[in-house]
Amino acid sequence: MSAKPFLDTNIVLYLLSGDATKANQAEALLAQGGTISVQVLSEAVNVMTKKLTMDLDEVCDVLAGVRYACDVQPVTIETHDQALDIMCRYGFSIYDSGIIAAAAGAGCTTLYSEDLQDGQRIGPDLTITNPFKQDSAN
Repeated sequence: MSAKPFLDTNIVLYLLSGDATKANQAEALLAQGGTISVQVLSEAVNVMTKKLTMDLDEVCDVLAGVRYACDVQPVTIETHDQALDIMCRYGFSIYDSGIIAAAAGAGCTTLYSEDLQDGQRIGPDLTITNPFKQDSAN
């Protein structure tokens, strides 16, 4: 199993957030190193160019930093097939299933995501963790 966590697209996008707390947390997660997939890169490009209206040079600069900090997991037909299985078993969208399949395929035990259910286990080894969840003791 990989000691590096897998980072969902929303973690990458929080690097650009006006929410300083979340931006700092995302930066700290990337600084520790992690794993992403080509799908994460593509989803980030889509949001950065469409929603954030960043030009492609800016997008490429952000992605260069992310790619430097993270291992990049390819999307293969095996990943896609596993995503379909995850979709059937857990009811996630094909896009979320692709992220989960890439994380599992990379041998990650933690998938950091704000969009998926915090604490949910996928298979025997992968746990979804929301790094932005407020501790209920605070």
